[in-house]
Amino acid sequence: MVDVICGNCAKWLSRDALRERGIEKPVDLTFLDPPFNQGKAYAAHDDSLPEDEYWAWMTDVAARALGVSPDGAAIYFMQREKNTEQVLRCLRESGWTFQNLIIWKKQTSAVPGRYRFGKQFQVIVFATKGNRPRVFHRLRIDPPLPSNYKYERKNGLYVTDVWDDIRELTSGYFAGDEAIRDENDQRAHEQQSPLALLLRIVLSSTNPGDVVLDPFAGSGTTLAVADQLNRNGIGIEIDERNVALIEQRLKARRSADDVMRFAEDYVHTEGLDAIWGAPLRNLQERLDFGSDART
Repeated sequence: MVDVICGNCAKWLSRDALRERGIEKPVDLTFLDPPFNQGKAYAAHDDSLPEDEYWAWMTDVAARALGVSPDGAAIYFMQREKNTEQVLRCLRESGWTFQNLIIWKKQTSAVPGRYRFGKQFQVIVFATKGNRPRVFHRLRIDPPLPSNYKYERKNGLYVTDVWDDIRELTSGYFAGDEAIRDENDQRAHEQQSPLALLLRIVLSSTNPGDVVLDPFAGSGTTLAVADQLNRNGIGIEIDERNVALIEQRLKARRSADDVMRFAEDYVHTEGLDAIWGAPLRNLQERLDFGSDART
């Protein structure tokens, strides 16, 4: 089940409000990717709030997400690297327990700085309700071998807190077909997170049947991933045009939204079938066969 709600997340983030929508289960995972207060031209949001007001709002949203979550639930809060201190404080003051500071390293050129080092990453803070996560799957990946390695890995390696293998959706060539565009070939939404990023988060911190919440649903990437992995999705979005975009995206799934193209990235993960929520038992055999055929 995926439920797309048009409105302000502050209004809908309570158990009573969600029950009005027929949502009885608590939220197992929240992906918090809000507007970054950078002065972007959003149709239904002022992206130039005073700093104190902005972070008070973020703390309130995080606290409301905590209130609809069970013990052990997870939150992933993504922000600009310069706001790391504020994100950590926001989560601490709203009651979440810190687990990891994830560095999502961008693969395109770094943004140069005149007085400091160039910027090439965003932060994603992983926190839980209580000291231990209810669900945490230790995913294994097999990125390209560094040049100073002599031997191939047999079983990949565990995902760490540095994610440098997921490409961001840029405004140009590297966005490919995944970025949603309008009739003028412009981005239909100012910011779009890549499927691979949400796939890793959802696989890491939920099981099939769990509830995934995105209070700032945007273009609906979180919901597109949750739907394909047999999770229940709740997306709250204030802009009616974005809500229509999400509903269309879920109704007529594009080939560019198919998360199965990333399945082989996790082939070394123990129990991947159960985590993914779909039959992948023959994935390794299919990959081996394809390798033999290419040889």
